[in-house]
Amino acid sequence: MKSFKNLALLLTLVFALTALVACGSSEGGDSAEGSGDEGQADSNGSEGGESEELSGTVKVAGSSTVYPMAVYIAEQYQREQSSVQVTVDSIGSGGGFKKSTKGEIDLSNASRKIKKEEKEIAKENGVTLEPLTLAYDGLTVAVSTENDFVDNLSVKQLKEIFLADSGKTKWSDINSEWPDKEIKIFAPGHDSGTFDYFNEAILEENPMREDSGVTLSEDDNVLVRGIKNDKYAIGFFGYAYYTANKDSLKALGIQDGEDAEAVKPSPETIQDGSYTPLSRPLFTYVVKSNLEKPQVLDYTLFTLNNAGAAAENVGYVALPDDEYQEQIDKVKEWAPSN
Repeated sequence: MKSFKNLALLLTLVFALTALVACGSSEGGDSAEGSGDEGQADSNGSEGGESEELSGTVKVAGSSTVYPMAVYIAEQYQREQSSVQVTVDSIGSGGGFKKSTKGEIDLSNASRKIKKEEKEIAKENGVTLEPLTLAYDGLTVAVSTENDFVDNLSVKQLKEIFLADSGKTKWSDINSEWPDKEIKIFAPGHDSGTFDYFNEAILEENPMREDSGVTLSEDDNVLVRGIKNDKYAIGFFGYAYYTANKDSLKALGIQDGEDAEAVKPSPETIQDGSYTPLSRPLFTYVVKSNLEKPQVLDYTLFTLNNAGAAAENVGYVALPDDEYQEQIDKVKEWAPSN
């Protein structure tokens, strides 16, 4: 099974080999595909400046859903700026906000918007967080490919499966033609933005089942292994984790409304919004004051310049180019030197 942990190991290897990477020319936030002297940027990420090698640290943490994109971007950046130490941690959207609202990291990855109480904590600590949209995701509900009795579920059936007070814990409770077997649930933990999004979009903020038949984890690979190894299991995570494991997982179509047709997640249905209500944007929140650090500003611009490629590489859906450019312009305006 292709595992994103392999990417993390690769990233570590890249860090260890930084001394072997050629130094000198800096793209200053431009696309990793570019090279040469044209379009180089200075340490403020502006076009036409002197090429400059940067140093220091960039700390990124948060959503496990955004993590594959973040690892890809960090790998590409390390090839451009080998003296900048970039760390990327997968600790859930909530875990990222716990750090970013205290100013402990530079970029906080999230698969949901920041909550009101998190904004208040940031304000108390004198921290301003600005959202940047990186890509679109289709939160994917999946079962094992060994499961031969379910291909689609309605939103109503999802509620019956996942709600704590539904009292329906067997597949036969959902449909009398399905097996009289317990439904095993594998779902993201409470620090996950994916958990929060599913809770809001499907369960309408009501408590989810958390009995002995439920496994919660911020590690999406734990969820993937649990589902693929149990014919009667079900769970959910970001679309990229499904595409990386589609040989062993079956993505279910979702019927949003009594008369609606079930729609499966795909790049097309996520982008056109027909995969509803589980299509969603993915974010990184930048600690605005940290943009005074040249390497943080440079890395933030690089992230936006390469987010589309990262999204396509790991299985998410890129934004239109002009939406990335609008955000690049905003970041340059936020930089203290401007």
